[in-house]
Amino acid sequence: MLQNYIKIAWRNLVRNRVFSAINIIGLSLGIATCLLISLFVLDELSYDRYNEKADRMVRVIFRGSSAGGKMNEAHVMPPTAQTLKADYPEVQEATRIRLGGTPVVTVDTKTFRDAAVAFTDSNFFQVFTLPLLEGSAKTALVRPNTAVITKAMARNYFGNEDPVGKVITMKSWNASYQITGVVEQVPVNSHFHFDLFLSMASLPEAKSSSWVTSEFFTYLVLPSGYDYRKLEVKLPQVVEKYVGPQLQQSMGMSLAQFRQKGNDIGLYLQPLTDIHLHSDFAYDLSASGNIQYVYIFGAIALFMLLIACINFMNLSTAGASKRAKEVGIRKVLGSMQQSLTNQFLVESLLLTAIALLLAVGVVYLALPAFNELSGKALTLNFLTTGWLLPALLFFGLLVGILAGSYPAFFLASFRPVAVLKGSLFKGNSKSIGVRSGLVVFQFFVSIILMVGTTVVYRQLDYIQNKKLGYSKDQVLVMTETSLLGKNEAVFRDQIARDSRVVNVSTSGYLPAGPSNNNNFFVYPEANSTQLVKTLRYDVDYEYIPTLGMELAAGRNFSKAYGTDSTGVILNETAAKTLGWANKALGRTITHADNQGHTTSLRVIGVVKDFHFKSLHEPISPLVMTLGQTGGTVIAKVKTKDITGLLASLKTQWNQLTTDAPFTYAFLDERFNDTYRAEQKIGQILGLFAGLTIFVACLGLFGLATFTAEQRTKEIGVRKVLGASVMGIIALLSKDFLKLVAIALVAAIPVSWYLMDRWLQDFAYKISIDGWTFALAGALSVGIALLTVSSQSIKAALVNPVRSLRSE
Repeated sequence: MLQNYIKIAWRNLVRNRVFSAINIIGLSLGIATCLLISLFVLDELSYDRYNEKADRMVRVIFRGSSAGGKMNEAHVMPPTAQTLKADYPEVQEATRIRLGGTPVVTVDTKTFRDAAVAFTDSNFFQVFTLPLLEGSAKTALVRPNTAVITKAMARNYFGNEDPVGKVITMKSWNASYQITGVVEQVPVNSHFHFDLFLSMASLPEAKSSSWVTSEFFTYLVLPSGYDYRKLEVKLPQVVEKYVGPQLQQSMGMSLAQFRQKGNDIGLYLQPLTDIHLHSDFAYDLSASGNIQYVYIFGAIALFMLLIACINFMNLSTAGASKRAKEVGIRKVLGSMQQSLTNQFLVESLLLTAIALLLAVGVVYLALPAFNELSGKALTLNFLTTGWLLPALLFFGLLVGILAGSYPAFFLASFRPVAVLKGSLFKGNSKSIGVRSGLVVFQFFVSIILMVGTTVVYRQLDYIQNKKLGYSKDQVLVMTETSLLGKNEAVFRDQIARDSRVVNVSTSGYLPAGPSNNNNFFVYPEANSTQLVKTLRYDVDYEYIPTLGMELAAGRNFSKAYGTDSTGVILNETAAKTLGWANKALGRTITHADNQGHTTSLRVIGVVKDFHFKSLHEPISPLVMTLGQTGGTVIAKVKTKDITGLLASLKTQWNQLTTDAPFTYAFLDERFNDTYRAEQKIGQILGLFAGLTIFVACLGLFGLATFTAEQRTKEIGVRKVLGASVMGIIALLSKDFLKLVAIALVAAIPVSWYLMDRWLQDFAYKISIDGWTFALAGALSVGIALLTVSSQSIKAALVNPVRSLRSE
């Protein structure tokens, strides 16, 4: 019997090629989209779960607030790990990471600059599940100046030689490290990615007892089943016991006095598995994801699948009139309703199976492009992912039954008398209402995606074109120039003499991309009770003109003034926060260092506010001091011959040193990298919005076909009585435009709410104007008209004699 069902099902699919093709295409696109998004979402949710102790691990984080802004930092003070391990028995293990950057590495006579480096405690590989291929996890990093290298980087440095026992030299800080272990590559779904792990014992500052400096990422292992919040409520005691006395020493005020002024500082805990999707820190080990995007794409996957199933139902019922007499005759000849239901379910499952196979093929073909778009490394491998094939089979079976159940029971329930009399669809307004409601839902989702895509692209365009308060165009940033040693100044002067270069500055502090950064606490005059948190930029005399910044008051640093070493330039926000607004010139601010020494600094200028952080954050107070930080040369250039300029600079570099490669970037590229995640999300959203709209149009096509077939006799009568083709097209189209209008009215408030919530993540954002909804409405109406008109024109052009004869 089953073989007979399949044979009949295949014949029907072949006979109705157009409907079958539309059904398969719609369903396969829905399944493929859902599968792609599922891979993306599962990857986002999998971060750091490769660790065997993942459910027991937390990271210690620092949060605080003071005049000038909030402090959200993923790194904490040097003694935090050791102190928590000693004071609280529930802390079973504690380990630390400190960033080492991407220094120049010398191996024999070869030089490399492609390794991400971290300093880690000796127990690091006992806490994190990163098995060593060579060496011991317990002893590899115990001694100073030892290192563990990844297998890929070892092959890069040493080829096929055994790396253990080899020595590498960090040219950037002139130190050598012996390799004592080899580890596999850090998994892609980790919140950190390093190629070299250096012993923390090599760092003198790792033994510091300072509770007013940070830069150490600290992780704890807690007992199985232990609620980390029980430990978190005890952390204020740590702040009182250790931070308070040092705060008193360095800033001359007790912790209680500090808090009385509206300030606060505290240590908190963050579960390891929350780091990737629930982090909002200014500085972290890597760019984090966003749980909101997981929710958004999860919803899109669900809606896309629903829309595909809705299309299946609509297209199947749209073709019901063609098979109504077949069902009637079968019933008259003795076919049972269950047998007919089984027949149509088999047809549904066969079509779903074809669509599923096609969907898997689409995913295989689309994955490389999707990975490039999303920055992922997703794979669809049935051999390595054991659950994938059973899940797909169950998924296909479920979709086939759900999507085919309504058509199967609807078609099999036809009354033979009504079918053979031709009165099957009379008075069937309830069924039409259901299908209309489904089309409204499809366009409701489509319009929300249209609005969402428009808002995302407008916000990204706003970010790209907003006045930042500095010039990011044609600004060349050359890094690691400190490797030149005494020749750094020579290199800078050579650049300055080039006619294609407008200005040159030396500073590691940049308003876009990776940059030096530090918190700088000051108070106005000698009033230590009005503590203000600022950021400090160490700059030279040419920094402000090189980056095209403007002064609101006062002057720039100048060699003509010998006292500028104790002078500062504030940004406008710092001047307002200190209570001076337009009266900052000549005032003094006091800075207290970690040892309690104070320095008085005189305000010589106020620079207009510029965005030195992401536009997700408001402009915070900034203090510029005169200092030669070195390490980065910034050049404002004016030439169309960028290639020639870069070749010239590289030649000059190689004349001064052969120990390190010439590295550079453009400031606008570093700026764009800051918003790379939003750009990728916008592109992915646009892609899925287009697919959703396309699949929704298939559903509209199905309902248009169904309606046109129902009204064949009516159209014939109208044409005989003189109705024009355009009149009939308008008659058939207006009902669908009503559905689109209903969807638009329902979608406007929902889409406004969702996008307004998304924009709240930006301190500087666009407003959602009415034309955004008007554009979405116009597009949806246009798309609906194009989709419906194909069937409307076809029905209107049919010879009325044929229309009446068919009835």
